Amino acid sequence: MYKFKYQTLFIPRHSKLPLFSSYSATATALLDPLTDPNIHIAQAPKPQFSHTLDPKFYLSTLINCKNVAHVRQVHAQVATNGMLVGDLIVANKLLYIYVQHKYFDDSYPLFDTLPERNPVSWSVMVGGFSKNGDYTKCFGTFRDYIRSGEVPDNYTLPCVIRVCRDTRDVKMGRLIHNFVCMFGLRFDHFVCAALVDMYAKCRAIDDAWRLFDRMVKRDLVTWTVMIGVCAECGMANKSLALFDRMKEEGILPDKVAMVTIVNACAALGAMHKAKTVHNYISSKNFSLDVILGTAMIDMYAKCGSVDFAWETFDTMRERNVITGSAMIAAFGYHGQGRKAIDLFPMMLRSGISPNRVTFVSLLYACSHAGLVDEGRKFCSLMHGNYCIRPDVKHYTCLVDLLGRAGRFDHAMNLIENMTVEKDEGLWGALLAGCRIHGQVELAEKAAKSLLEIQPKNPGHYVLLSNIYAKAGKWGDVAKIRELMSRRRLKKIPGWTWIETENEIHQFSTGDRTHPRSKEIYTELKSLSKKLELAGYIPDTNFVLHDVDEELKLGILYTHSEKLAIAFGLVGTPEGTTIRITKNLRVCGDCHTFSKFVSAITRRVIVVRDANRFHHFREGACSCGDYW
Repeated sequence: MYKFKYQTLFIPRHSKLPLFSSYSATATALLDPLTDPNIHIAQAPKPQFSHTLDPKFYLSTLINCKNVAHVRQVHAQVATNGMLVGDLIVANKLLYIYVQHKYFDDSYPLFDTLPERNPVSWSVMVGGFSKNGDYTKCFGTFRDYIRSGEVPDNYTLPCVIRVCRDTRDVKMGRLIHNFVCMFGLRFDHFVCAALVDMYAKCRAIDDAWRLFDRMVKRDLVTWTVMIGVCAECGMANKSLALFDRMKEEGILPDKVAMVTIVNACAALGAMHKAKTVHNYISSKNFSLDVILGTAMIDMYAKCGSVDFAWETFDTMRERNVITGSAMIAAFGYHGQGRKAIDLFPMMLRSGISPNRVTFVSLLYACSHAGLVDEGRKFCSLMHGNYCIRPDVKHYTCLVDLLGRAGRFDHAMNLIENMTVEKDEGLWGALLAGCRIHGQVELAEKAAKSLLEIQPKNPGHYVLLSNIYAKAGKWGDVAKIRELMSRRRLKKIPGWTWIETENEIHQFSTGDRTHPRSKEIYTELKSLSKKLELAGYIPDTNFVLHDVDEELKLGILYTHSEKLAIAFGLVGTPEGTTIRITKNLRVCGDCHTFSKFVSAITRRVIVVRDANRFHHFREGACSCGDYW
């Protein structure tokens, strides 16, 4: 009955569409009794029938049914007395009870035999199939609803739009949007909010923005959706601008919205913004429950302060395994592997049992601190003591751990004997280890497997090209670049951000677009002379181009990390911490450069790259040069 292509929805020419009138109030009045928390179907008495034809009698009897058998008895009595024909309110209530308790074998035959249906009848079925996850029947019933000539209301349309969201079917979503406009609901608050949510979750950001900007009234949920999706799509700065705009328009975020805003702060990695958000949370007296507190731990950790993350963790009254795992992860990507390991027994003493995520965090911490033996122990503990079978994420951490330590025989043995399906993360971890230790042949094997899984990811080609370049195999570098060109793949450009005075500044290699570029390059030139006197020697091996040494030095001199640090020195008060964020992995020469700068300027420099955090202080890095 439901074999159809739902993209072919249409309204027949002979349909007469009545003027729109909302049936939401009718639906709410009809359905509210079942949502009363004082009513418990399991405890209701067995229905007693009389010969009355009063609809109120049947409505109250249906509410008091304790199981499906009793509902069917009422159904039979209603049918016998002709109430299904004479009173649509009773029929819809019966239909709703079947749908509410997922008795679809009863609900659809009833719906199919109703001599008359109103928007409530259609809404009950469309909403029921939507909530039950039966998307094919949901779309099919909606199609029949449109063909019936009735006008969908602002209850039914959001149900169908949410199905488009959940299935990530933006094509169907746009079709529904056309119907919304046709039915005169383009400015309806509930429908527009559902459409914004659908477009956002389908990553149709431009559509979401256009609709959001045209909305006459935006509720808190709509603001929260837009803030969240901007953060997820790499536009965290825009997320926080929306937060400020929302407050200006008089919409006060609740705790749920604040979790989304805190996550946006974490994505941006801006400490000033993090403190502003924290101050707002404190001013509104929002308690740090497990969800908000855990989000704040992650925020502070990703903004470069594991100390503030720990302070938040330490003040939380209630913690669970997610909170503990987040704190372990925070220690891990800040290179404090020992502290991550020490937190594990504290969790156990608090009565918190670890889960899969906990062990991923622990293995990650071991990997970034070079704790090979400890990582292996945790792997054994996970399986032996907690009956958690390792999945591909655990194996990826182990391969990363072994690869960083140069134990490629163990890593390959692990890969060959693992029973779970290998993914791009696992092969990427092996390839990264090969880059560190110059394992060209093994890198080629890992890259081949990686490109079979993700042939369109330019990062994999670049990583292999860099390994060839480091080994001086310029012919192979040229082949990789030619392959990328043929497949129309472009290298992801490197960017570095720095926050000063509540403003984000962005730099690329050789960038001269900043208003203070002249000062930045003057500072960089002065700084380079001081560094050379202190013993810094630029490492041109990190210039992965086949050019002469002088040109390599010029390229190395203007890396985005160096420009951001130079700006930090001229743009922030003396003695303050310089915090920068890099979208790719920091190069080895910039790592050495940062160590020397921290020594001669007596500044702490915190660098967040694509893999972890580096804290440079007095000529040393928190990673111990192991990254």
